Amino acid sequence: MISRVTSSSMTQTAARQLQANLAELARLQEKATSQRAFLSPSEDPSAATTALRLHAEQSRTAQYARNIDDGLAWLSTADAAITSSTTMLGRVRALTVQGANQGAMNDTAREAITVELEGIRDELLAVANTTVLGRSVFAGTSDTAAFAADYSHSGLPGAEVVRRVSDDVLIRVDADGAAVYGTGADSVFALIDRIVDDLRAGVNVGARLTEIDDRRTAMLSAQGAVGARQTQLERAKEAVMQESVSLEARRAAVEDVDSVEILVRLQAQELVYRSALAVTGRVLQPSLMEFLR
Repeated sequence: MISRVTSSSMTQTAARQLQANLAELARLQEKATSQRAFLSPSEDPSAATTALRLHAEQSRTAQYARNIDDGLAWLSTADAAITSSTTMLGRVRALTVQGANQGAMNDTAREAITVELEGIRDELLAVANTTVLGRSVFAGTSDTAAFAADYSHSGLPGAEVVRRVSDDVLIRVDADGAAVYGTGADSVFALIDRIVDDLRAGVNVGARLTEIDDRRTAMLSAQGAVGARQTQLERAKEAVMQESVSLEARRAAVEDVDSVEILVRLQAQELVYRSALAVTGRVLQPSLMEFLR
């Protein structure tokens, strides 16, 4: 049995084919414009799943990068504060040596030294209360100043500020103010007060030099620990940058189109569509009966 082919059925079939060719052309044009390998998860479920996982890893890596930058800001601030403190303590030592030379010092000279020492003490206290975005770098997780007017330390043992730099690594980014400056009567501030009192009382301050040296050694030791953590963060930053580059390359391989390939396919589909239009226009030419209807 031979099926009867009418002009109407030919027209409907041609229209469906042209619509399908046009839809494919539109899809390829959208890919070429968006530069995306798939426009919806249903086109390639496996690639879509991989892309979602890669985006999650990129977000996590970006957060680690932010944590590292924040940690470096904390440690850089602490390092600069300790460097400034050791410099000032060096000046305290020089003034103490000068004040210990009682034979060459009169009351006026000793008073000038005490005034300078008191200024250094106040400056040291201000440096010990250095902050980053309103948080003290020497007070741990405490939200108050590291040192009060009585030289007491507000930090609590074990209350450290840490930043996560990878799935398994946490790095401390603050410094122990009690280790750097001491606390209360054992602090560097109280030490300077005792030197001032001795000078005004006419007591030889030469014996205080050992205490100054011990405090400076403690500062340098704390600074060494800060420097070690800075180095660790720098290594972590380099690793995160390399991971970011790797993840972006993997994401591009999954999500981005091959520009050359998509252009070739687009041109081929455009040729197919134009050819279909030409063939359809030639075969389905309007007849007198079409006009009469």
